[in-house]
Amino acid sequence: MRPATLLRLAVAGTRTDTARVALTALSATLATLAGLAAAAVLTIPTPVCCGGRNLSEQYSNALLREPGLRGGTALALLLLTVPVLALAGQCARLGAPARDRRLAALRLAGATPGQVTRIAVLETGVASLLGTLVGLGAYLSGRELLDRPDARGRLALPTDVLPPVGVLAALVVGLPLLAALVSAVLLRGVSATPFGVVRRGVRERAPGPWAGLLIVSGLAAFASFNPLLNWYQDRHRTPPVLLPPLLLLGGGLAALVGVVIGTGWLSYTAGRLLHRYGRGPAALLASRRLTTDPWAGSRTFAALLAAVVVGAGAAGMRAMMLAQVEVHRHTGAVNDSDGFYLRTMDLVDLAVGVAMAIAAGGLVVALVEGIVARRRAYAALVATGVPRGAIGRSIAWQALAPAVPAVGVALAVGYFLSRGVAGGPVRGGGAMVQVCDAGEQLCADPATRAQHVRFEWVPELTVFPDVPLGQLAWVGAGALAAVLVTVGVGLVFLRSSTAVEELRTT
Repeated sequence: MRPATLLRLAVAGTRTDTARVALTALSATLATLAGLAAAAVLTIPTPVCCGGRNLSEQYSNALLREPGLRGGTALALLLLTVPVLALAGQCARLGAPARDRRLAALRLAGATPGQVTRIAVLETGVASLLGTLVGLGAYLSGRELLDRPDARGRLALPTDVLPPVGVLAALVVGLPLLAALVSAVLLRGVSATPFGVVRRGVRERAPGPWAGLLIVSGLAAFASFNPLLNWYQDRHRTPPVLLPPLLLLGGGLAALVGVVIGTGWLSYTAGRLLHRYGRGPAALLASRRLTTDPWAGSRTFAALLAAVVVGAGAAGMRAMMLAQVEVHRHTGAVNDSDGFYLRTMDLVDLAVGVAMAIAAGGLVVALVEGIVARRRAYAALVATGVPRGAIGRSIAWQALAPAVPAVGVALAVGYFLSRGVAGGPVRGGGAMVQVCDAGEQLCADPATRAQHVRFEWVPELTVFPDVPLGQLAWVGAGALAAVLVTVGVGLVFLRSSTAVEELRTT
């Protein structure tokens, strides 16, 4: 089959296929923008000045001005790509039954299994390439439009730097290649035949609670971070360069994967409990669905749970910073950096909110696709006398039964990760400090400061960070609200998908 024919067959299809390609391209655009923004932050040159000042004074934002904060800023931007890529995975399943029938028709027309697989992979790659090109164009255009210095000549964004051409090419070409590779791997268990699409190797064994080992290992890695660094410091030794990032990145990834995979076990357990104690057809229908496909929760809630873990971790870090501010206020060492770090946490909370909104979009796509894919079974239930309200309640049970405990676990894991890396209580005081009794102008002048300075003993103070129950409750409530909104949107499609005519759907 010639490449032009492959390309034409890959982009052909119905309006549903067009919507799938458009949503996949949109996800690739958002991921490209986040990646290019992170690359621009890392590309900012660090000047070497006398007196040890190596700040990039051309920026008004301290996150860009201080070299030590750029790595964390870039990492936060890259974390935003996690829910975006999860959204792309959900969008790739949109219209899957119709695409399966189209692939089966190609097999019936004489296409080989390899050609059919290449068509499906090329569809994802072309859509992602279109999205990355649009993202590159939007980044270059925004770079010109937002290059507006303030009255002091400082920039709010790094519009004066451009990532190297190799980085631009790697993002624009690498993301579509990665998407195509992931599609090829996922299609390994799928066989397109002239009679339909058959999925091989269906998981029949119930999920085990072994995902808890990943969570425990991640928490242990974060808890051992400060003790290990203190051990090296007490012996006047330098820790290995890769040890801190390995503990933080490896531990965080292990805990996050454990939370996502553990949702499968929670779904299966919730299904068994509903089957044993549930009353009414809605609970029984949901229980059978949860036990039959418990891994659907892990696939559907992955991005949302990742956002919840990050949001709970940010809440724990904010509580630690507030404890430090209280100690600084007690010792008279309050400075502008305290307010700066708290404002930085506001940006992190905003990023978590954006990630939840993107994850909610993925939930909507997944739930609507599930309703449409099972419309023949739902239509059969309605034809046999099951009320549509019972089916709607069963869909709500399927979404909320695993989501509620999974969000609770994600909140606990994110909070304990932050407490593990932040350490224990904050201590300060227990020393003599200088106190200037004059005004700000006299205290700032070295010539007059000495005349107004006195020494005062500050008693030692130990502050235990509060458990941010309020902020954790808001993060959890936001996640569950996203699930409820998703269920509401999905129920809109239920009536059209349960019409008796759907029994003739092939």
